[in-house]
Amino acid sequence: MDESGLRNIFGRNIKRYRQRKGWTQAKLAEKMGISTNYLSDIETKRGWISPLSLVNLANALEIEVFELFQPEKQVPEDILITVNKCLDDFSTSLRVSFDKALLDSIRKTLKTYKHL
Repeated sequence: MDESGLRNIFGRNIKRYRQRKGWTQAKLAEKMGISTNYLSDIETKRGWISPLSLVNLANALEIEVFELFQPEKQVPEDILITVNKCLDDFSTSLRVSFDKALLDSIRKTLKTYKHL
């Protein structure tokens, strides 16, 4: 891998981890004590980062430094489809179970009040 590829992975990972936290560039830059412009340059491969800033970045994002340099693993489409189907099936099953439990609870409550 060349330097451009490394910077590309690095910048995308910063953005991905930042967005997972729901942070803007301004918020992450503030946490790191750097300017938003500098962070933007790093995310877009126009700038690079010092070792100390690298450690501050990882700490701010609550990740290990090496995670910033790992290529993102792509999940095959068929696996995503299978997982989503399983989640849908689970959600349906959970909803049915909840509805049944709720109806049972209502019936018991009504029986209790009929006896009063």
